[in-house]
Amino acid sequence: MNRFAVTPRHMQGFAVALFVATLGGLVGLGGAEFRLPLLKGWFKMASLKAVIFNKATSLAVVFFALLFRAHEIPFSLLSAHGSVILNLLSGSLVGAWVSAGIAMRLSEHSLDTAIMVLLLALAFFLPANHIWMDGTSIVTIETRWLQIVLGVIAGFFIGMVAAVLGVAGGELLIPTIVLLYGVDIKLAGSLSLAISLPTMLVGFFRYSRGAAFEVLREERALLWAMLIGSIAGAGAGALMLGMVETDLLVLILSFLLMASAIKIFKHRKG
Repeated sequence: MNRFAVTPRHMQGFAVALFVATLGGLVGLGGAEFRLPLLKGWFKMASLKAVIFNKATSLAVVFFALLFRAHEIPFSLLSAHGSVILNLLSGSLVGAWVSAGIAMRLSEHSLDTAIMVLLLALAFFLPANHIWMDGTSIVTIETRWLQIVLGVIAGFFIGMVAAVLGVAGGELLIPTIVLLYGVDIKLAGSLSLAISLPTMLVGFFRYSRGAAFEVLREERALLWAMLIGSIAGAGAGALMLGMVETDLLVLILSFLLMASAIKIFKHRKG
C-alpha cells in the first residue's frame, strides 16, 4: 500500500504535467519538449530514463488528444488522407527505431549533448514556424514522386527527433504536412497525431529492450500522476483556446526551451 501512497513528489508531478500540458495545448503541442528538462532537473532522472518516461507520458497524451479532436476532425477524414500518413510513417518508423537504438548506446554526456542541441533547434523553430504557418500561402509539390521522397526523408528525421526527446514531434510534423501536401492546418494537427502514435510506439518498443526501461516500474506512481495531469492539461488548454495571446505564449515557450537547453548544458559541463 505504501508504494502507492500520494507523496509531495507525486503532487509536484501532477502539477508540473498539468501546467506544461495546458501551455502546450494552447499552442497545439503536447508539451513533451518542456516536460523532458523538468524530468531531468526537477525529478533528477538520468537522461535516458527521462526520455523513456517522457515517451510513455507522451503516448497517452497523443492518444487522448486524437480522441478529443475526433468531434472536429473525424477518423473518416483522416482515413481519406491515409496516403499522407503512410508516406510520412514510412520514414518516421525507421527513424524512430534507428535513433532509439543509438540513444541507448550513448553515454550520459553524449545524450545530454544531443538533447541540448535538439531543444535549442526547437526553441528557434517554434516561433519561426508559428509566424510562417500564419501566412496565407501554402507551398505544394506537384510532382508526386518528389513529394513521396521528401515525405520519407522528412519523416525519417522527425522520427529520430521524436525518439531522442520522447516527444510526439507535432511542431515538426504539422508544418511538414501543410507545406508538402497543402492540407488545412487543423486537419494537419490530427494527421500529425495519427503519425506520431505508431512512431512513438516503435521507439517505445525499441527502448523496452534496454535496462533504463525499468524507470517505468520504479516511478510507476509518478508516471500515473503525470499522465493524469497531462491529460487534464491537454483538455484545459483546448478549452482555453483564444483566451490567451498565442504570439506571446509562443515567445515565452521558446525562451523556456532555450533556458532548458542552457540548464542541460551546465549539467553536461559539470
